[in-house]
Amino acid sequence: MFQKYDVIVVGAGHAGCEAAAAAANLGSKVLLITMDMNKIAQMSCNPAMGGIAKGQIVREIDAIGGYSGIVTDYSTIQFRMLNRSKGPAMWSPRAQTDRMVFSSYWRDLLERTPNVDFWQDMVSSILLEGDTVVGVCTSMGQQIKAKSVVLTNGTFLNGIIHIGQKQFGGGRMSEKSSSGITEQLISLGLESGRMKTGTPPRVDGRSLDYSKMEEQKGDENPEKFSYLENNPKYSNETRCCWITYTNQTVHDILKTGFDDSPMYAGRIQGLGPRYCPSIEDKINRFAERDRHQIFVEPEGWNTVEIYVNGFSTSLPDYVQIKALREIPGFESAKIFRPGYAIEYDYFPPTQLELTLETKQIKNLYFAGQINGTTGYEEAACQGLIAGINAHQKVNNKEPFILSRSEAYIGVLIDDLVNKGTEEPYRMFTSRAEYRLMLRQDNADIRLTAKANKLGLASNQRLELVTKKIQGTKEIISHFVKTSVTPSEINPYLEKINTSAIPQNYKLNQIITRPQIEIKDLAENVESINNFLQNYTSEQILQAEILMKYEGYLEKEQLLVEKMNRLENFIISDDFDFHSVKSISLEAREKLNKQRPKTLGQAARISGISPSDVSILMVHLGR
Repeated sequence: MFQKYDVIVVGAGHAGCEAAAAAANLGSKVLLITMDMNKIAQMSCNPAMGGIAKGQIVREIDAIGGYSGIVTDYSTIQFRMLNRSKGPAMWSPRAQTDRMVFSSYWRDLLERTPNVDFWQDMVSSILLEGDTVVGVCTSMGQQIKAKSVVLTNGTFLNGIIHIGQKQFGGGRMSEKSSSGITEQLISLGLESGRMKTGTPPRVDGRSLDYSKMEEQKGDENPEKFSYLENNPKYSNETRCCWITYTNQTVHDILKTGFDDSPMYAGRIQGLGPRYCPSIEDKINRFAERDRHQIFVEPEGWNTVEIYVNGFSTSLPDYVQIKALREIPGFESAKIFRPGYAIEYDYFPPTQLELTLETKQIKNLYFAGQINGTTGYEEAACQGLIAGINAHQKVNNKEPFILSRSEAYIGVLIDDLVNKGTEEPYRMFTSRAEYRLMLRQDNADIRLTAKANKLGLASNQRLELVTKKIQGTKEIISHFVKTSVTPSEINPYLEKINTSAIPQNYKLNQIITRPQIEIKDLAENVESINNFLQNYTSEQILQAEILMKYEGYLEKEQLLVEKMNRLENFIISDDFDFHSVKSISLEAREKLNKQRPKTLGQAARISGISPSDVSILMVHLGR
């Protein structure tokens, strides 16, 4: 009934979709197995993509040739560039999306990808020959053969949903959980754990009083995620979001449900996301605060459903409703469904290679929440890397690994594999030591040529990057060579309260002043405006950042080169860490368990000290 596939992808969430698209676009024959064809790329939590550090990941996915940025741009109902008041390393794009359009467009793109087949079923186990995966077995008894398998099971592995004292099996509300895979993998020697996440109630937008809330508009000149030009959009309209706040009355009502809370009663064993806590966790941990922010987010253009961001909860439904109706604007709120917590199995990611292949089972890859992460963006980038590497492996090609200095994706995977995680992992700009180099505006410059060489990023993408780089160089060259006179620029400098110049100054010296941006300079100096007419806003921004932060970028590059020297110390697969008696027993045990490939990788393992690294360097030098 089935042919033998190159790659089988289990699960069609954000990780699964990117994995299937990447492997198929590289030339592999792919089967995407999902329990529900109508839930492909489902936004099971908030209807948004991007955000702090997450927006950088989406742009990196796009630069490599993934689909998440394209789908987000198509379904966007509001766009905002976060952290504009800070430096460019912190700028993070975020888009509110229509979640139904998002899902349907993802399915449309996958159905238009020639090498992708679909099968609606639940995978109950993997098929093995020795220590190598050779396919999957489904709940309908189908045995489907493949050269590699990518597991992207999300929250479905033995998922349990909690609402107050009620608990029942499920991967998402109204969707059954998946069983069999965890038990099989444990029997094969892999370790598993439990994590939990949560979601807020959904309400009827017609029942809310927006006059009691603060309006939150999107950017006047919205940008986009994809570097490609002229991608289609579902609509050019925008929708507003709103902000309101909890109060002491809300908190007091919520506290009455704590005895029935599955988290406080101990019915939930798994740890939840530290940086996206439930509302009951917030009022418990931050008892000194008399209010918490609530974002009121529309789920799409053609629906009245509202996502109550900031009110994630697993308290009894009657407590949720009573507390919600004390929030300004929610006095008459009608609820579509209550919030809930979900507890599920994951596998500590220290059991993976940097390709996301499992160390114990060849050609088996994990991506997404099965690795202990949280968030669509974190899942999608893992799916992309797993899909690429599954294709590379079955075609005997070099693995595709991004370093910490090349991408946030590299930081994420390196953190997971070398440090592991005991709570749902979320990306932040603070996790990246080279974040000034890893900006959202230059992901294409960092990654597209590499992905084009791989065969995933198109020649069209490469041409756009080449033009961007060339234009940027021309602008910088002009600013370095061209002087501006006091009479040309002093009226503008005085207007913005910065020092006038006493003599001719080079333009690149002027642009380093923190108060000055090229676009404002162009509006006030005609010669600059005339020169910049031939350049795009992306080229102008790139040139400005490189000139303003030249010294900082040079320092960061030196740090990268220093770290890369450690990466050049290759550790052989058969190196016996126990033979190095000068390092601690704990370090030897951790190194022997995780088997780092380089000294740099060894240095990032939790519990490995600088002195351990120095001793290893001596041994490897010998």
